[in-house]
Amino acid sequence: MEGIKITLLEPFFSGSHKQWAEGLQKHSKHNIQILSLPGRHWKWRMHGGAISLAKEFNELEDSPDLILATSMLDLTTFLSLTRKRSANIPVAMYFHENQLTYPWSPQDRDVKKKRNNHYSFINYASALAADKVFFNSKYHMDSFLGALPKFLKQFPDKRERDNIEVIREKSEVLHLGLDLKRFEDFRSSDREKQSEATILWNHRWEYDKNPEEFFETLFELKEKEVAFKLVVLGEQNDVNPPIFDEAKEKLKDEILHWAYADSFEEYAKWLWRADILPVTSNQDFFGGSVIEAMYCDCFPLLPNRLAYPEHLPEELDREFLYEEGELPARLETAIESVMGIRQVDYQSIVKKYDWGELVEKYDEKMEKLY
Repeated sequence: MEGIKITLLEPFFSGSHKQWAEGLQKHSKHNIQILSLPGRHWKWRMHGGAISLAKEFNELEDSPDLILATSMLDLTTFLSLTRKRSANIPVAMYFHENQLTYPWSPQDRDVKKKRNNHYSFINYASALAADKVFFNSKYHMDSFLGALPKFLKQFPDKRERDNIEVIREKSEVLHLGLDLKRFEDFRSSDREKQSEATILWNHRWEYDKNPEEFFETLFELKEKEVAFKLVVLGEQNDVNPPIFDEAKEKLKDEILHWAYADSFEEYAKWLWRADILPVTSNQDFFGGSVIEAMYCDCFPLLPNRLAYPEHLPEELDREFLYEEGELPARLETAIESVMGIRQVDYQSIVKKYDWGELVEKYDEKMEKLY
């Protein structure tokens, strides 16, 4: 079958959302047109993004064969404002994240006033309105569907709980595609020349990534005089968790790099130099930064929760997954075993997420909807 025309709607066009959209556009055999808005003011994007993107959609010269929207879009509003053009076009929804099971910051005023329910309801109603719903991991799909009964129960009546099964029947997992092969251009052998293990943080500087446990573990090891080096990457906000300032001071002798990488080349080079990725996140619907580090042959220490077990062959669970309270000891052992760790191929475990491996599956799923 020849390629079909797809309009991809992304109200939050930055970071991993942008990479995924552009990656799909680049690698798919289908003709994908992206309608997007800048990735900022996420709450306003969930409220108003649909209105702006509906206006753009209505001004298109040609209508697509398929609409593919992401989870930041209020799909019900978008479809109501484009009904003259979109009425007979199939619609798929891709869930990068959802607000129902995403851990909200305790400082967020919307939580205290229960306004956070509104964003969850947008996700729920959008999933209901779509013809097909894709989730980036099985964990994500199961957690979203599993949280819906309790979410709907809080409303006074007409909860329509049978809609949960309606959503379940049209939902499936379609793992996140990543442009992993581009890391190959920056492969380095620098780490082999360095005796001390290099520990990596390459996530957003946010509370849901649990930086407190990560750095407290490093403080503990430093007190025990365990030698290591540290590379801290990742996107920062205007206000970062205070632990980052504390860690920058306490670990100043261990730090090789401390800041967002200004270019992909710089980011890739640091990943290739790192040895160990201890992950402490309280939330990860997929874990793209983990997959990128593993592709660059970084040894992962992952909590036995969220999406992480899904990425690993069962026989490697004990090697890479840790239970609560185990991280300090496991990390110390890994640091001591760094020369052996450097000989292992971690890339082969995750190369299945490269667009070259995944795009055919995406293309087939889109064709089936047309």
